[in-house]
Amino acid sequence: MNLKEHVIEAFEQRFGERPSTIIRSPGRVNLIGEHTDYNDGFVLPLAIDRAVWLALRPREDGRVLAYSQEQPEPTDFALRESQHTNSGWAEYVKGMARMLLDAGYDLTGWEGVLTSDVPVGSGLSSSAALEMAVGRAFAAVSNFPFDGIKMARLGQQTENEWVGANTGIMDQMISANGRAGFALLIDCRDLTMAPIPLPQETAVLILDTMTRHSHTDSGYNERRESCERAAAFFGVSHLRDVSLAQFEARAAELDDITRRRARHVITENDRVLAAVQSMQAGDAATLGRLMNASHASLRDDFAVTNAQLDEIARLAQAQPGCFGARMTGGGFGGCAVALVEAEMAAEIATAVAAQYQSAASLIPHIYITTASSGTATL
Repeated sequence: MNLKEHVIEAFEQRFGERPSTIIRSPGRVNLIGEHTDYNDGFVLPLAIDRAVWLALRPREDGRVLAYSQEQPEPTDFALRESQHTNSGWAEYVKGMARMLLDAGYDLTGWEGVLTSDVPVGSGLSSSAALEMAVGRAFAAVSNFPFDGIKMARLGQQTENEWVGANTGIMDQMISANGRAGFALLIDCRDLTMAPIPLPQETAVLILDTMTRHSHTDSGYNERRESCERAAAFFGVSHLRDVSLAQFEARAAELDDITRRRARHVITENDRVLAAVQSMQAGDAATLGRLMNASHASLRDDFAVTNAQLDEIARLAQAQPGCFGARMTGGGFGGCAVALVEAEMAAEIATAVAAQYQSAASLIPHIYITTASSGTATL
């Protein structure tokens, strides 16, 4: 039984009839461009074939009742009386409702069941997938159009203002606006998007270290503060506006930590634009080298990898048929991503899994993914 069938069956068991609306909202993996989004920079993610599924129907009493197949407790709240209660996944549902109301949307309540195969805390944006699913649910029952960019902004607000994670907008943008078969170059300043094809005969591997992170209690917010200090030093609003030459001319005036954090962001933006050129030219080898360089920068300058991420990226990079590999997501645990020869993808996945298990005493989850479409009503 696939997840669509599963969530429909769960809804029918819970509510006694078929749902009126079914929503699929994907997670994402970022090929390159990490910690650049909140610096108004460039990112290059793709929506993946793992997703949050939500089956629902409207209700007329101004309440939301949602059951998760993966969590023990439902969330049940009045739209105009919701309070932050640190209740885990439910805060993303309540937060999106609050942000929509604050933005002037006239909301109808709903009840539903959700399930997901996006691993929580893995760096594949399970929270953004949930936020965009909730936004699409409200659009469906309240009869307003689902605008992917507007919903992404509200999802980011949910993270920043309700959940307390000072994240950028990449995750919500790609979850809402993903395009099947393509990565998306997103300019996080003006939110323009361009579909970029993967090189032919390549595949994308997701390598889950089975170590986990949380944006609210990891060093994520601290990294963002370092970037803001660096931008202020250079007299700009965001590090997007500092060239590598400008940085190198004055880098010695910065303290060591701020200097390294800024260097990662500035060089990473350059790597994203170079990656786009390599993909448009079908040059998988250059794209792979850029991914390897991104991992080194995230490890050495931004300091957001951990031992397991470094190990699984190193093992992948060493495999014949692997063009490049790097950590993906916020870091401090979670997943790496690798670009490999398509015909060798399964063989590489098996080899890395065995070698990582031996080295880390953890059993990784490694799977081939495809670029999927964004949040949609099915």
